Amino acid sequence: MLTIVFWDVILLIVLLMFSVPLPYCFGGALLFMSFFGDVSMKSMMLWAFDQMINPVLLASPMFILAGILMGGSGIAKKLLDFVDVFIGHIKGGLGVVCAVTCAIIGAISGSGFTGVAATGPIMIPRMVEQGYPRGFSTSLLAVSSILGLLIPPSAIMILYGWVTETSILACFLSTLGPGLLITALLSIVNLVWAKKFDLKLETREVILQRRKEIVPRTIVALPALLMPVIILGGIYGGIFTATEAAAVSAVYAIPIGFFVYKGFRGGNFFPLLRSSASAIGSIMTMILFCLMLSQTYVMLKVPQAIVEIVYSLTDNTTVLLILINLFLFVVGMVINDATGMILVAPLLLPLMKQLGIDPIHFAAIMGVNLAMGGVTPPYASILYLGMRIGNCSFQEILGPTLVFLIIGYVPVVFLTTFWSPLSLYIPRLLGF
Repeated sequence: MLTIVFWDVILLIVLLMFSVPLPYCFGGALLFMSFFGDVSMKSMMLWAFDQMINPVLLASPMFILAGILMGGSGIAKKLLDFVDVFIGHIKGGLGVVCAVTCAIIGAISGSGFTGVAATGPIMIPRMVEQGYPRGFSTSLLAVSSILGLLIPPSAIMILYGWVTETSILACFLSTLGPGLLITALLSIVNLVWAKKFDLKLETREVILQRRKEIVPRTIVALPALLMPVIILGGIYGGIFTATEAAAVSAVYAIPIGFFVYKGFRGGNFFPLLRSSASAIGSIMTMILFCLMLSQTYVMLKVPQAIVEIVYSLTDNTTVLLILINLFLFVVGMVINDATGMILVAPLLLPLMKQLGIDPIHFAAIMGVNLAMGGVTPPYASILYLGMRIGNCSFQEILGPTLVFLIIGYVPVVFLTTFWSPLSLYIPRLLGF
């Protein structure tokens, strides 16, 4: 039976390499298992639909809707203006504004795409005008945007908690430490690198004028700043669940966009809703097929086989964790984060438990690896979106992206894996 599973995985990889749409990739792999693996698709379909009506899963499409509405409402621009007034005048400060704003947006939308789509059209031209190379500006924006997968609430942590039956709130908290550390490292790399650029800094008169704008810009940004406070405060305070928080964030963005920032005008609101519906439909279809394939592997006892195979190679925990990180990184390179989470988490969790890794700790390990895959070719969907918005070539963006990943992400991946307090201290502090 493992031979059939092996060829099924090969088929899945081949379909992915030929850029076949993800639902068809997993549908093809399921048909293969139905014909050759003696798996009942009827029972799998019934099981999957039973899982899909779980209210927890509703949080993902609601956060997607909130993120798209946030991009069109003007909330992202007000957040940029707010952060810019404090540190934008420092040499390299505009890059820090980019990283911090993307982290804040991540705390609202739970998605990596929102940071690129909402801030890219505003941030990249502003950085280029100040003297940043276009490739550097686009790279920093794309790499910072995947903080949306780590700074809670995170859509992929909702999926991890759902498929592994782990507390979603604990999963949120597990990636907070790594996410904040990555934000700091990206900001430091930017500040050091910016010294090489001939940036047009503001005059003393402009800086003094900017200081006078602190209070007005803060007041204007308050509705936008209240969004993460309401979402995170509500979840951590036990006022509402992650699903309810997602719904609140989507509803909150509507009056803010219409009446406060007036970003919803000229008939752009309903096109945004149509765009959200299209994205949500595609993602939910992918989740359905991916869930069925993952459960098929679980039924065929693939997780137990993985444990046996891995332990036959080595029983050194350090080596095993390095191999698992490499595997997760490769997974993130070829499929999107949501797919990787649903497909891989149930398969590897038994092995991680054998190694003594807490499921909450494993959530953080998977999160940082799959987030890094979002800007690592060949998949690199967030990176490609950044290239389109930033109007730059792959050659321009590749060098800065590699530097940001090697210095800003890779150390955090290994620190998250081998120093558990980075991901477990905050959850343990709150009783998880």
